[in-house]
Amino acid sequence: MLIRLTALAILAVTLMPSLGWAADDLARRPVIVCSTTQIADFARQVVGDRMEVHSVLAAGQDPHLYEKKPGDAQLVSTADLCLENGWHLEGNDWMRKLAEQTGRPLVTCVDGCNPLEVPGVDQAMDDPHAWFSCTNAATYVRNIRNAVIELDPEHANEYRSRAALYLDQLRALNNWIVREISKIPVEERVLVTSHDAFNYFCQAYGLKPATPVGWSTGNEVGAGISPQRRHDTIESIREHGVKAIFVETSVNPTMVRQIAREAGVRIGGELYSDSMGAPGTAGETYLGMMRENVITIVEALK
Repeated sequence: MLIRLTALAILAVTLMPSLGWAADDLARRPVIVCSTTQIADFARQVVGDRMEVHSVLAAGQDPHLYEKKPGDAQLVSTADLCLENGWHLEGNDWMRKLAEQTGRPLVTCVDGCNPLEVPGVDQAMDDPHAWFSCTNAATYVRNIRNAVIELDPEHANEYRSRAALYLDQLRALNNWIVREISKIPVEERVLVTSHDAFNYFCQAYGLKPATPVGWSTGNEVGAGISPQRRHDTIESIREHGVKAIFVETSVNPTMVRQIAREAGVRIGGELYSDSMGAPGTAGETYLGMMRENVITIVEALK
């Protein structure tokens, strides 16, 4: 018996280095670093537990105003793949600069989407808020799927399967949104929010957007409120008999509340816009964010 135990002990000691190496190898998952919470959610839906997914932005943060922090470069330097929205959603292209600074590969998720144009100082700009159309969200997911398959071709079938399921969920979400928005009288389908984040949503689902601020809440091209835009927003509210207007989770609500008082309408609720909700909230995923936004809009305007 003693001889047998001794032999087993020797075998265990002999195998320990190889077993330890295997454990380390399994723990060394590829890392994806995303600029926004929406993109991070899309990535998690595709990769499951095969990869670590991190978001530079936290819930409720504004990508237009975000300023790089010392720890961001360190986080991005660990990435096997970086994902950005693109079309200058990330104010002054901070995610692209982080990837270039650290020499990490970068995929732009809006590639393949058909852009809406918004006014700029010198020329029209591509509106970066493309994810608010479920059709565009599907393009984001396909871009991410293709990128992770290139990164880890061994598990390509897993990534295709997860992406296919999620694309089915996006199609179901799209159909549900169409049905819900139909509950609002056509003449009252005017969506007034803090800034031009919902143009794709309005185009896809038959609403008219009206905002006092351009596509960006920051100081780069396209940002800013003018007296004329403010006036036009208030006139649109009065002309269409808008019942309610909305604040956004990632934008200071002060201006919208002032416009509501001036136009004599109520605040219909808070919408997730450039960022999703915090963990544990109904808006912590893209599907949840879109669902809660639609419920809030329909309840306020119907």
